Amino acid sequence: MKYVGMQTQISRNNMLSVLLLLLFPTIILGMTWVCLAVINYFGNGYYDAAGEVHYQLDTNTVNYYFLDVLPWVVGIVAIWFVIAYFANASMVQFAVRSRPLSRKENPRVYNIVENLCMACNMDMPAIYVVDDNQLNAFASGINKRTYAVTVTTGMLNLLTDDELAGVLAHELTHIRNRDTRLLITSIVFVGIVSTVMMVAARTLYNMIWMGGMQSRRSDKDKGGGAAAMYLVLIAVVVCAAVAYFFTLLTRFAISRKREYMADAGGAELCGNPLALASALRKISGNPGLDHVNREDVAQLFIVHPDEMDLGVLAFVEGLFSTHPDTEKRIAILEQF
Repeated sequence: MKYVGMQTQISRNNMLSVLLLLLFPTIILGMTWVCLAVINYFGNGYYDAAGEVHYQLDTNTVNYYFLDVLPWVVGIVAIWFVIAYFANASMVQFAVRSRPLSRKENPRVYNIVENLCMACNMDMPAIYVVDDNQLNAFASGINKRTYAVTVTTGMLNLLTDDELAGVLAHELTHIRNRDTRLLITSIVFVGIVSTVMMVAARTLYNMIWMGGMQSRRSDKDKGGGAAAMYLVLIAVVVCAAVAYFFTLLTRFAISRKREYMADAGGAELCGNPLALASALRKISGNPGLDHVNREDVAQLFIVHPDEMDLGVLAFVEGLFSTHPDTEKRIAILEQF
């Protein structure tokens, strides 16, 4: 693997963050225009003399309504993003069910983190713990105020001091490399798209239910309800396609090399690559936090939860996974 310096990695992650910031509004606005176009296309159908229906797209009308809703879309997404971006710390900790870990409760962890932070001249992040007998850890946050390292109680109980230092050094390297800022940005974006999809799906469900109720009243109502239902269905399909496309783009942007870089930086920081390799081997045997059941949050973890690899989409998820194979990571560490 070609060597990449820390400053190069930081610059690369900052550039990707800016790219995502610019790309996401473009996708949202494009999705809005396509949805309006679909509704306009199927809403302008007419019958010819032979009784066949013809559809046409009035781009002038679509553009008119698009410009009309543009300020609302931009405003809502901007407010949503700002709130989610600056509330990311509490949102992530809520998703994984973590709690603050005090120095009095576990001075061992605080001593290790403090020593590592002094060694690399960085401010000490907050420390959280998840009461889970399985093993995992992750770093999160976008700035010094929100940077945090989270570990499970299972990992604290099973790993030796050297192994724990290797894992914590790995997570601190993610913070130093600005990996967490890039990942949090992608989580916020995917969260907005996912919420839009859920709202659209709920609307579709309500339309189907109300359409069924109206169909009992009159055939005319049935026809109108069916037409509206089809339009909503098409809009949902468009939203789902755009959301899936955006998810793939996000995962492509988040290179798997970030984990290799964090492994290398963590091994250098703790001074014991074999200890980090041993920790990864133990964690991979029982990776926890599978109760999160959110792929966007799982991309923060040092090892992907094995329970989330199950299902018919496991192969597809593997193709776009943000985590490299753990055995390969261990093999590289053992060659240091």
